[in-house]
Amino acid sequence: MAESTKPLNFALIGAAGYIAPRHMKAIKETGNQLICALDPYDGVGIIDGYFPEADFFIEPERFDRHLDKLHRLSISKPRLGDMKVEYVSICSPNYMHDSHIRLALRNDAHAICEKPIVLNPWNLDALREIEKQTDKKICIILQLRLHPSIKTLRDQILHGPKDKVYNLDLTYITSRGNWYYRSWKGDIAKSGGIATNIGVHFFDMLSWIFGPVKENQVHLLKENKGAGLLQFEKARVRWFLSIDYHDIPKSIQEKGKRTYRSLTMEGEEIEFSDGFADLHTEVYREILAGRSFGLTDAKQSIIIVHHIRNTKPVGLKGDYHPILKEISI
Repeated sequence: MAESTKPLNFALIGAAGYIAPRHMKAIKETGNQLICALDPYDGVGIIDGYFPEADFFIEPERFDRHLDKLHRLSISKPRLGDMKVEYVSICSPNYMHDSHIRLALRNDAHAICEKPIVLNPWNLDALREIEKQTDKKICIILQLRLHPSIKTLRDQILHGPKDKVYNLDLTYITSRGNWYYRSWKGDIAKSGGIATNIGVHFFDMLSWIFGPVKENQVHLLKENKGAGLLQFEKARVRWFLSIDYHDIPKSIQEKGKRTYRSLTMEGEEIEFSDGFADLHTEVYREILAGRSFGLTDAKQSIIIVHHIRNTKPVGLKGDYHPILKEISI
């Protein structure tokens, strides 16, 4: 999967989704081309800003047939030009990731998938077997691992006192309107719930920095907010996640903002609010250079969120996030 001077052919599933433009941008900025895209919703004019010549499908069956046709034509009639899709980028709802990864590998293409790659840990084992059988890679978007501030923090921990256990507070509040509860994101069977839908990338980041999980306690879990304590090998993390606008600190609301993100370690703020815009392009560059994040990398965060949604909250007991004293729960 080394980077090539020849433009590579990509397909994209979930073209109308929120995150899809970042993938289109990454494909373009790495010098490659989007051949075709799929989404049941046809309001995808965003494609015109990147790849107006891309074929578009609203039925997965016809999209699957198209990928297969391009693959077979590249073998039987190579003089027509190699139009075979080499990568399928997956931006579909969480519960569809597993099936769409299989679709990609079945069509002899590598898969690039948004997180969470699957909702249940055991699904990873099945995908690992398919990966071996097809000799194709499953690449996962774990972009926070490439954030400069996060990389610096990881280096600091790796080279710090070996026996030290750090104390952290993670707070992430990203307001969502009523639409959220009517969409697939509001259905725990499809999204995995609040911890999976908006927290999985933070949990991946924390496990990447601080090592294996030793304890996973849940204090609060509702459809719009959750909180708990994660004990990693090298850190104790009190976390709070919410999509409730009323949980945002008043000082932030007064600035007209609807999102609040904070990560403190030993009482000091770790700044990583900026620098997100280009991280997908950086992930694509790493993938094309043969340095992708794979199933093993994603496993611990999937185990964390699966445990959270299947654990009965203990309430405000023990070492819980301080914001729980201030908000309506």
